[in-house]
Amino acid sequence: GLAVGIMGVGDRKQVIKGDAYYQSYICHLPRGVIELLLDGSFESFDGFLFPSICDCVRNLSGMFQLAGKGKFARYLDFPQNFDPSIGGVFYRRQIEKFVEDMFRVNGARITTEKLNHAIGLYNKNRRLMEEIYDIRQDYPWRLTAEDLYHILRSGLVIPVEEHNRVLEEIAQYLREDSGEALDNIRVVVSGAFCEQPPVGLIKSVEMAGCYIVDDDFMLGLRWIKGDIDETSDDPLGAIVAAYLGQSVFSSAVYDVGNPKGKLLVELVRKRKAEGVIFCAASFCDPALLDRPELQKACDGAGVHHINFQFHENTGQFKVIREQAGTFSDSIKLWV
Repeated sequence: GLAVGIMGVGDRKQVIKGDAYYQSYICHLPRGVIELLLDGSFESFDGFLFPSICDCVRNLSGMFQLAGKGKFARYLDFPQNFDPSIGGVFYRRQIEKFVEDMFRVNGARITTEKLNHAIGLYNKNRRLMEEIYDIRQDYPWRLTAEDLYHILRSGLVIPVEEHNRVLEEIAQYLREDSGEALDNIRVVVSGAFCEQPPVGLIKSVEMAGCYIVDDDFMLGLRWIKGDIDETSDDPLGAIVAAYLGQSVFSSAVYDVGNPKGKLLVELVRKRKAEGVIFCAASFCDPALLDRPELQKACDGAGVHHINFQFHENTGQFKVIREQAGTFSDSIKLWV
């Protein structure tokens, strides 16, 4: 089987029937996913797994269950308690339920050897992505943020082995000197971890004079920082431990002991960025509720920032480009 990531319909499909399933004051992503469900785009899928990002996604899992599509539709509730004896036990049981779902679909039992092998493949995948980001930190002109986005997003629809080969070729290409640096500022984009911005928006930000040196686009691909133990006698336990201790910061996670504002400032310093662009989907409660605290942390650290919102099907980028361009010019002229 192949695990496929579904990120909505973007600006490629008009949502008509999906609007009838949701109230007006939510983000666009679940409407698009329902539209795909209703027009038969998921007929070849065996099952569906929904992460606990927000209430809208929780409700989306219920709609799939009511529609009877696939052999299972499970809401995977990630723990918000990071105590191994509480959140760890809970998360392991969630994973074990999902393992049973997959067994009912294909009759295959997950073995320690197979799971360790898969962990190793994804360890390599994350290492390669991090290497590419590290190279772009110093040489962002060698690969545009738009191209990087397409490269990473391809990993949602192809086997991890194939994606690793692609990433290896890209990393090798980036190690060689190419292109010429422009007089752009370096920014970190924060807030687009769920509903994805249109590619035109990413391109507009860079064309306005901002090199995007880090972001939270498709954050799930880079969720675990560092390697997971791939030699463990208990690979499920290794996955749980990695989630509890190696998760990236996100508005989808409540962790009062590890302030996200502090982590965002640390990321800005690491990437040698000159500012932050808060870029969240309209009506995205997790991102928009976190934004004041993140902005406060940036203000306290002297990190400049701007913010705007988008829909995945936003078609006009002139205002965003002007805003990003003004931000870039102000930093170059007065900072």
